[in-house]
Amino acid sequence: MAEIKLNRPLVLEEAQRSPDGAGGYIETWVQLGTLWAEVKAGSGNEAQGGGVSLSRTRYRITVRAAPYGAPSRPRPDHRFRDGTRLFRILSVAERDPCARHLVCTAMEEVTA
Repeated sequence: MAEIKLNRPLVLEEAQRSPDGAGGYIETWVQLGTLWAEVKAGSGNEAQGGGVSLSRTRYRITVRAAPYGAPSRPRPDHRFRDGTRLFRILSVAERDPCARHLVCTAMEEVTA
């Protein structure tokens, strides 16, 4: 198996909802901590609609493993932040039989 280079700090965030007073809710993102990661770009595509261009790129993000239920373990309803860049987590799985690392499939969406 190839060597893993956890050389990029990413902030793990979780959405929290609170009532907006009008029957709906407001969603805010709360930082859970910083994880060192290896980030590899995958395939991407572009969509047009309503005069807006949307570029989507899939990423494979590897981080150190954490037990189920730990706040440091990424979940599909979390996202990673790298400055202004956001990576929505789609799935999380163990990378190897020893479960030392997790692989997160994530999507970055950029509008232009």
